[in-house]
Amino acid sequence: MDTVTLSPKYQMVIPRKAREKLGLEPGQKFRVMVYEGRIELIPLHSLQRLRGFLHGIATDVPREDDRP
Repeated sequence: MDTVTLSPKYQMVIPRKAREKLGLEPGQKFRVMVYEGRIELIPLHSLQRLRGFLHGIATDVPREDDRP
């Protein structure tokens, strides 16, 4: 586990190992959430990058009567 320091400008650097493991890129945006006393950063991905991530999901699930 790496440790980071908050700068006087309230900035910190994400350690290289974490950036590489998550495939983060400069300029990438994050959703910031405060949850149970901690900060969570959720990377936002472009729609193009998300394309096909549900490949193989079952599409033959019975639908409710009020759904087309």
